[in-house]
Amino acid sequence: MNQPSILVVDDQPDNFDVIEAILSNQNYLLHYAASGEEAIASLNLFQPDVILLDVMMPGTDGIEVCQQIKAIPKWQPVPIIMVTALTAKEDLARCLKSGAEDFISKPVNAVELRARIHSMLRIKQQYDKIQNLSNIQASSIKVLETTLNELRGNLASALPHELNTPLNGIVGIISLLMEDIDGMNIAEILELLELADQSARRLEKITKQLLIYLEIELSTHQQQIEPQSTDFSMAAIAAALESHAQGVNRSDDLIFAIEEAKVSISDRYLAIILHELVDNALKFSQTGTAIKISSQVVAGMLNVYIHDMGRGMTAEQISKIGAFMQFERKSYEQQGIGMGLKLVKKIAELCGGQFSISSIYQQETTVHIALPIKPYITTLAKVI
Repeated sequence: MNQPSILVVDDQPDNFDVIEAILSNQNYLLHYAASGEEAIASLNLFQPDVILLDVMMPGTDGIEVCQQIKAIPKWQPVPIIMVTALTAKEDLARCLKSGAEDFISKPVNAVELRARIHSMLRIKQQYDKIQNLSNIQASSIKVLETTLNELRGNLASALPHELNTPLNGIVGIISLLMEDIDGMNIAEILELLELADQSARRLEKITKQLLIYLEIELSTHQQQIEPQSTDFSMAAIAAALESHAQGVNRSDDLIFAIEEAKVSISDRYLAIILHELVDNALKFSQTGTAIKISSQVVAGMLNVYIHDMGRGMTAEQISKIGAFMQFERKSYEQQGIGMGLKLVKKIAELCGGQFSISSIYQQETTVHIALPIKPYITTLAKVI
């Protein structure tokens, strides 16, 4: 096994000497950079498995350096431990929000430092194993070629990041509470719990998407889903979608023009379709712009349209819609692993329906879902 590479970034060489002494009996390759700029420039040379990053440095401080490193896809999986003399909870929270996986306080405790580095190396090694396994599968298992092509997209970089980010937030906040809860007031505790709750909900959403995707993949081999019947009506769909939009203060942006029908799909799968499409519309359009959910019965099919005046997509992007695929991630901050549209497409097709997208880049997008209907007298619901 190769020696793990540790990059120490600190403007004070004496601090590196201390760390070097603490880790002298460990099987590590230690490297030193005197500034954030030097550290970023030497990443390819040193190939670090863990980065020890001082927060208080002249020029570009450790918070900014951490953000810059995490913005480089190749180095996102490398754990960063912030070394700080700061003790204020808001400063420690800033370290975690910048993308760091952990922090350690000055003066550095030898036992604690060794333990934290060991923990971060285990995370990095597990990531490397997953990436290596993915590469082996992509090159050797021919029977899974189609599925692997879908997974290969952004899986190696997006999935670990999207799982680790909320998980590290939860772990970091629990650590803060365990260490200093006696010195906190109720408002501070509630604020930290709210941040932990947000991270937990983000992790829950990703996990649910993955489980649904696996469920749909298994259903694909059965060629169809057992026929079911569900009401598509204002009473059935509006409340849940408005509640979701209210979570981002955009319930007033939703407009409904619903022709009601009984569709051949389970209420669960219908809810997933609508949630994912409205979630995308909310995510990729500006507050104050309308999102229209409309439906119309034509030739035995209920045609559902979700229209927004948002970022839009190019024809090339539409042609490449697949699991674990996000577009323009470098230009736009976004959460998730790019699975929503793929889920919608698979569910619609398994239920005997159709899926299509029309879009004008940087102007608007309309997603069209056609679902089979049961014999049902349709009525026009009121327009909100």
